[in-house]
Amino acid sequence: MSPTKTDTKKKPAAAKRATAPKTSKAKAPTARMSLAEAMKALEKAGSAQTKKTYLRHGAAEPLFGVSFATFMTLVKRIGVDHDLARALYDTGNFDARILAVKVADPATVTTTDLDRWGREMRVRMCCGYVAMLAAESPHASTQVERWLASKNEADRATGWMLVGQLAMRDEAKPDRFFLDRLATIEKTVHAAPNDERMAMNQAVISIGCHNTALKKAALAAAKKIGKVEVDYGDTDCKTPDAAQYIEKTWAHSTSKGFESPAAHERSRATQRLRC
Repeated sequence: MSPTKTDTKKKPAAAKRATAPKTSKAKAPTARMSLAEAMKALEKAGSAQTKKTYLRHGAAEPLFGVSFATFMTLVKRIGVDHDLARALYDTGNFDARILAVKVADPATVTTTDLDRWGREMRVRMCCGYVAMLAAESPHASTQVERWLASKNEADRATGWMLVGQLAMRDEAKPDRFFLDRLATIEKTVHAAPNDERMAMNQAVISIGCHNTALKKAALAAAKKIGKVEVDYGDTDCKTPDAAQYIEKTWAHSTSKGFESPAAHERSRATQRLRC
């Protein structure tokens, strides 16, 4: 007689269902950074050498001298926080104001914010951020017209920076808008105030990067304009030759497979966040 076999029957389905499934714990949302925490992080990250560099470029106290690598780290941690951006800006601290325009919300920013920030953030290394923010906002088209028509030279300089941003980021902007701006630059650039002159030269370069038709127009304008003189103070900054820079930028972008430098730029995160 064969030995009795061990019962190997499977558990019924009901028993299987009674077994609780394994669950993973949900991650808690990252806590919002307070103004005090942000200022403490900026102060800790400051360095005397970076502060000295910023002062040479026109920054003024109070400031800590925070590197742009640190700004990028903080932006990744904070994300978008317009309330914090406004609070940071209101401290008057140079580093806090740079962080402010990086964590500001383009969808929430007001024309009042943009006007104030554009006029007060006049250091060349950071005033372009306001134009970048404006270009991402719903106010871009109206803001560029208002700034360019302003009697305030700081507004006009930021307006020309915004023209450049639109040339690089707004694929739908008609060529006629940029052709009219080139005509204005040709007539007025050499008599314009220093910062506005610098922004105009950069606008010529950016317009020349929009598409092939505007490349041709910008190169012709650059030839008529000639050398643009800009005083950068106690720095090693130099005014780029617009024609040479346009050609160089096209060569780089097309070698990467893009139809234009503007198309290349649109494939990337905005400069405001990556630089």
